[in-house]
Amino acid sequence: MQWILFIAQRIYQRNEGGKEVSKPAVRIAMVGIAIGLAVMIVSVAVALGFKHQVRDKMVGLTSDIMVTSLDDAQLYQTKPIGVGDSLMQALRNTEGVQHVQRYSTKTGMIMTADNFQGMMLKGVGQEYDFSFLREHLLEGSIPSFTDSVSSHQVLVSKTIADKLSLKLGDKLYTYYVEDNVRARRLEVVGIYQTNFSAYDDYFLITDLYTVNRLNKWRPNQVGGLEMDIADYSQLSEVTDAMRAMLFGTCDAYGQSYFCRSVEEANPQIFAWLDLLDVNVWVILILMTGVAGFTMISGLLIIILDRTNMIGVLKALGANNTSIRKIFLTFSAFLIGKGMLWGNIAGLSLCFIQYFFEPIQLNPADYYVTTVPLEMNLGYYLLLNLCTFAVSLLMLIAPSYLISRIHPARSIRFE
Repeated sequence: MQWILFIAQRIYQRNEGGKEVSKPAVRIAMVGIAIGLAVMIVSVAVALGFKHQVRDKMVGLTSDIMVTSLDDAQLYQTKPIGVGDSLMQALRNTEGVQHVQRYSTKTGMIMTADNFQGMMLKGVGQEYDFSFLREHLLEGSIPSFTDSVSSHQVLVSKTIADKLSLKLGDKLYTYYVEDNVRARRLEVVGIYQTNFSAYDDYFLITDLYTVNRLNKWRPNQVGGLEMDIADYSQLSEVTDAMRAMLFGTCDAYGQSYFCRSVEEANPQIFAWLDLLDVNVWVILILMTGVAGFTMISGLLIIILDRTNMIGVLKALGANNTSIRKIFLTFSAFLIGKGMLWGNIAGLSLCFIQYFFEPIQLNPADYYVTTVPLEMNLGYYLLLNLCTFAVSLLMLIAPSYLISRIHPARSIRFE
């Protein structure tokens, strides 16, 4: 009704509470709403940023889905699988698969005049997608690797380059111990840094031909296949479809295929990311509770401060429901103003961190160098809507205090 809105606006416009008693309560309630919403906005943005950046880094270093040998189903296995054109084409034709690439690995050691380093040599073919490594390339360039000729070139991480004092153009000697010791001299043509210690501490990237020769594998054998999918939300479905296609099949050498997703290959990292969701939910519940209870205390003080006005309205014929609506509408104005300041504060903090990155992190512990942020419009709007709705709903029960106020007594109350 219009008169309810009119009275609520008048109360709000008169210094948000009118009397000196209610002003501090009103301001505290708005500050509680603002702080709570700002903390929730920053928390959700940080959680989304962490999850997506770490996930994208894991996918970039490996892939969404991997196919390896069943006998040695480790992330970087050494038993080969036979991969022909027919298998590659069948995988590419699987619904949801965007890209398929081959790789092989070989463990060894790098030795310089005064130092040494254990390493994993990863060989890739001409179809390998270097977009991720190109984004993290610090120096040099990425050569055109093939599976038909040795390039004698290698990409090393900044971690290895710093430890062994390597720079672009240096020749490094790598050694591989099996029945006898074999050596390969490779030229450093690029230096990358992913800030993912499990990768940066060990991996060198070269051509598929060199690694396959070191492993003494046949031309159509590789260490495994990496596949990227078009929609990450369909990861489980595409992985299951690929498992069904490869189930019970073997290559020409009797090796069975084993398929798994990046989440299955790295359960500890994705379990850590899932814990972020729990932390965010705890923060959201706590901040919503704080904001709601500050509004409850503010509303009770305002009702007590306006006891005389409530008695007059009742004497003029207003019922309890109408008066409750007046104070709930007034509370909605306060919540809206508090949320406005909360949005300004929360978004300002996010923008400052996004553009200026004042808060730095240790990449050895968090896989990123700075606190990542990601603003999702859907989550942002839902957060504002839920904050407004929950805060207002929490005020319904305290508003019933109005029904306990007697007109005759309250009109004399000052």
